[in-house]
Amino acid sequence: TGDAWYWLIAYYLLWVVAALLTAVLVFFSFTVVGNMIASPFNELLSEKVEALLSGRASSVRFSLAEAWRVFRDEARKMALFVLAMGLLFLLNFVPGFGTAVYSVLSFVLTVFFLYIEYTGYVFSRKGMGFADQRRFLKGRRFLGFGFGVGVLVLLAIPFLQFFTIPLGVVGATMLWCDQADAQKVRSGEEL
Repeated sequence: TGDAWYWLIAYYLLWVVAALLTAVLVFFSFTVVGNMIASPFNELLSEKVEALLSGRASSVRFSLAEAWRVFRDEARKMALFVLAMGLLFLLNFVPGFGTAVYSVLSFVLTVFFLYIEYTGYVFSRKGMGFADQRRFLKGRRFLGFGFGVGVLVLLAIPFLQFFTIPLGVVGATMLWCDQADAQKVRSGEEL
């Protein structure tokens, strides 16, 4: 009949939109859930990588109290990220330019978050706070942007994303070892 082709186009268009939404949902839920589950082990991995790179023996001891502390820190970071993304989502309701602004800002926020997320294991392990982390990251914005984009690209590749979390931890630890000495960061010296 005459109007059937409209419904066929609408069906396929909705199918594409549903597939894209599913991909985005899987991507973000995998990142959030995967990081939450792996968080206690990521700190151990970071310690081992730093020990290999520095040649110093690692004194890693797994404890439930430490695992719980890391898990709580991760839950806070994830809640902050989800809240920030939710607030940014409201930009989509601004007519005209809202969607474009949302796309750019959500990309930048995600890249920044990934940089904070994976370098956070090193800082947490060393007992350094967010102020120390911010000071370290501030002078390395482009390096951090490149690191975050690299992790984001790996997370977007199906099946490779399972290896991205440990790769991100290893990469961030290598970045730390290459860029800074903990005492210089703690004292605020220029590196």
